[in-house]
Amino acid sequence: MLMSAAFFIVIPLAAAAVCAFFNKKQTAPAVLANIVLACGLLLSLTTFSDNLGQDWFYGQAVLSSFMTIIIYLVSSAVAFFAAFAASTKRRGSYFAMLLVITAGMAGVVNAADFFTLYVYLEVVSVCSYALISFYNRPRSTEGAIRYFYLSSIASAILLFSISLLMVYAGGTSYEVLTAKILATQGSPAPLNIILGIMALAFMIKAGLFPFHSWTPDAYESATSPVSALLAGIVTKVVGTYALMVVCMLLSIINFGIANNPVGRAVMWFGLASIIFGALNAQEQKDFKRMLAYSSISQMGYITIAAALATPLAMAGALFHMFNHATFKALLFFAAGSVKRATGSTEIDSMSGLQAKMPYTAGAATVAMLSTAGVPPFSGFWSKLFIIAALWQAGFYGMAAAALFASVLTLAYFLKLQRGMFFGKPSDNIKDVRERGAGFLIPCFVFAFIIIAAGLYFPFIYDNFLSPFIRVLQ
Repeated sequence: MLMSAAFFIVIPLAAAAVCAFFNKKQTAPAVLANIVLACGLLLSLTTFSDNLGQDWFYGQAVLSSFMTIIIYLVSSAVAFFAAFAASTKRRGSYFAMLLVITAGMAGVVNAADFFTLYVYLEVVSVCSYALISFYNRPRSTEGAIRYFYLSSIASAILLFSISLLMVYAGGTSYEVLTAKILATQGSPAPLNIILGIMALAFMIKAGLFPFHSWTPDAYESATSPVSALLAGIVTKVVGTYALMVVCMLLSIINFGIANNPVGRAVMWFGLASIIFGALNAQEQKDFKRMLAYSSISQMGYITIAAALATPLAMAGALFHMFNHATFKALLFFAAGSVKRATGSTEIDSMSGLQAKMPYTAGAATVAMLSTAGVPPFSGFWSKLFIIAALWQAGFYGMAAAALFASVLTLAYFLKLQRGMFFGKPSDNIKDVRERGAGFLIPCFVFAFIIIAAGLYFPFIYDNFLSPFIRVLQ
């Protein structure tokens, strides 16, 4: 595992250094980045089975391996899309940052202690600031500054909690903490408090309500490849993945959700994010801004399941991270195609795009239905797991609210479809044409994954989710 983890971190960093030497070349940086990330994706798939038997902090080996697959899947798709969509003379710097942020995310999910996780998390954050504001546009710079402020506060909180953890437990590694927990009789209040502070930092990083103010601005103002990267994987790695690790520890400390006060508090934050994001998405007039609020809502589903911390809920959280990575990245790719074709992402200004961009509209429809949890698409299964886990644990009100939010999700996406894709084509899009293969291939690949993961869910369950559940039981 260490050798593969080193590849996932070191090779992209080396490739990023090479890209920097070809800063003004138009083709070389994009080709190199795509080759490295595609190789990383293939390696992550081939090494997953090697980590199923690893006894490393309960399900951490399986979780890390699965997250590595998601990271390289989204990053390779973003790099391919950016090769055609990113209009800049500094392509070397652009693709170098894509490689560095990928290496940083791989470092986060393969870290075995919280301090190492913190270091890689800061690498990801710095690259995120740079990518959001890469073109020096006023709105994107403002979005990057908002992200910087809140993320810096979260980093300070996280570093403070790590310091407390060092003093209390004598180390920050997951194994040391697990041993400390198992050696302590009852539910140690200091460790609950420390992990509660840490969970707060990760919720800010994830952009959950009420720490969401940077999310709509950053997602809307960044270029579509960067928005797809942020929504597809970055906020999951720096926020919800790390939150899952904390919730695993909390569950061990408190012997399940019934005696887990911090976990219950995180669940309420997740529920608030689900409802807040869904309600605010209804009011948006911009495609990308609607997707930003939709992301807040979907991150709430992952958070509420992670905080519940039962094996079924954890499996639902993990699978929903995968699903959200695919359908939200696809939707931002579609938004990028629409922006490149029309010059705008305003929903009401371009009805009838389906007639002009049928392939983009079709792929986006698949992603929207999956986001809403409509069967047989993949999002249906992960939401079913999460709602069933809530119901099984006795949280009937939360389960009903989560189901209601899925109905709201379907409602605002139907509104988007009616306002942008369907209906009579407006005059201002009469010259619009479908974008080329470079824009469509990532959309088609993710649409295929969404459909295949839904139709062949038993295969996903047996080979990816079931090993994770068995370790947690």
